[in-house]
Amino acid sequence: MAFPSRRRRRSCSLHAILLFSFLFLIGLSFAEEASHDGDSPKFPGCDHPYNLVKVKNWANGVEGETFAGITARFGAFLPKEEKNSYRLTAVFSNPLNGCSPSSSKLSGSIAMAVRGGCDFTTKAEVAQSGGAAALLVINDEEELAEMGCEKGTSAQDISIPVVLIPKSGGQSLNKSIVDGQKVELLFYAPVRPPVDLSVIFLWIMAVGTVVCASVWSEIAASEETNERYNELSPKVNVHSYFLQETSNASAFKDDTEKEVIDINVKSAIVFVITASAFLLLLYFFMSSWFVWLLIVLFCIGGIEGMHNCITTVILRLCRNCGRKKLNLPLFGETSLFSLLVLICCVVFATVWAINRQASYSWAGQDILGICLMITVLQVARLPNIKVATVLLCCAFVYDIFWVFLSPIIFHQSVMIAVARGDNSGGETIPMLLRIPRFADEWGGYDMIGFGDILFPGLLVSFAFRYDKANKKGITNGYFLWLTIGYGVGLFLTYLGLYLMDGHGQPALLYLVPCTLGLCILLGLVRGELKDLWNYSSEDASSRGSSGLA
Repeated sequence: MAFPSRRRRRSCSLHAILLFSFLFLIGLSFAEEASHDGDSPKFPGCDHPYNLVKVKNWANGVEGETFAGITARFGAFLPKEEKNSYRLTAVFSNPLNGCSPSSSKLSGSIAMAVRGGCDFTTKAEVAQSGGAAALLVINDEEELAEMGCEKGTSAQDISIPVVLIPKSGGQSLNKSIVDGQKVELLFYAPVRPPVDLSVIFLWIMAVGTVVCASVWSEIAASEETNERYNELSPKVNVHSYFLQETSNASAFKDDTEKEVIDINVKSAIVFVITASAFLLLLYFFMSSWFVWLLIVLFCIGGIEGMHNCITTVILRLCRNCGRKKLNLPLFGETSLFSLLVLICCVVFATVWAINRQASYSWAGQDILGICLMITVLQVARLPNIKVATVLLCCAFVYDIFWVFLSPIIFHQSVMIAVARGDNSGGETIPMLLRIPRFADEWGGYDMIGFGDILFPGLLVSFAFRYDKANKKGITNGYFLWLTIGYGVGLFLTYLGLYLMDGHGQPALLYLVPCTLGLCILLGLVRGELKDLWNYSSEDASSRGSSGLA
């Protein structure tokens, strides 16, 4: 006689909706851009895209730090490769704002001027009339500002490149010149490849997370079930057998009775609306303290997820690890092994949070994020395809609206702005998997939002449970085909990223048809759509348990 695993199920509550809304917030795959159109108006001769520029500098022949700059809406284009550019002497205009003819000799050099006093086109015209080969504008703050032009200006007559650098870069150059050193500069604007090799690893991580989360219940439960069989196996007298069986059944029920949140139609709709509200809240009130709040919530969830994953795997391999117990004042009876793992997870998350700006922090963020998503997909479940259709269709509209249609209202893509961390003081929200761009001269990361993994992951996990409950094989089931569909959908997302020159893509635009669409199509062909639509795990359990003796 086998005891079926029982889980405590309840509908998605308000606090669960709020919590999961943070995790599903970003449904976006994108690469940081090296070129953009900006918000400033375009006119004839003033219609160039804004390109990021590498500004290399030398003081008395010794190479210094390379600065990042930005080109103007007007002027000459810069070469894309360093070998095609020229190294020229830099000279400060006199006056420094470059708004009137300079008393300094500018011929054949790069003129440097501080921002302010007149518009950018005037500075460029003055530098060009003085014979300068290029103009470098030093901003009065650390951000890179867009250098546009006013209507009616003669921007089309400017034939020298114009570049702006941050305030700190200008201060560094000024210090070298004040110290009497000869400063030389070189400008070039390398093109950022829209798709990098890192997307292959990102694809593997995303698909692997969905597959692991779907089959995780097998990893966690199979050893427990086998152990219970072994406990009931020894031949003893009838009286002691039934006493032992009753005791083991009770213990097994306590161990496996875990809380599961079943998403229903109402909560699916409220869920997407709540995520939209959070997205707007972040867009309008984005600040470093707000992002820190998200980082703290992410660390708490990551610690719990990491603890769950580690303990599950190790206890699967070593049954005796969790036998030793401790009595703690706040926690009661606790496994020593579980406590040690928890301490390690807390240390890991704390170290990541402290070093989140380091070049290697992406690895810690991805580990915490993957563990968190695996745990979320164990807690939140879709009961049938009807709820899946409502949730994924709402998410489909949500993703497309906030990426592609929100610029009509807000003049920029709200989701891209939030994912980049605009106006957050250099902080970025952690609900993303990211990998460094290996072949990109600008560096940066390829990223995918948690929503692009969790939304389809709920459906793929449902397919796995459905196949298992209905004793379906690999080819005649749904899990394998939906996993393939998810992988194809991600491939199409990166193809769209390539065709749109790295502009952020609403990944659910491709993932929903390739997963939900495929599931409905297979159900229609196999004549099982009605069962999928109205499926209930409780009914399936009762059907399965009726055959037990």
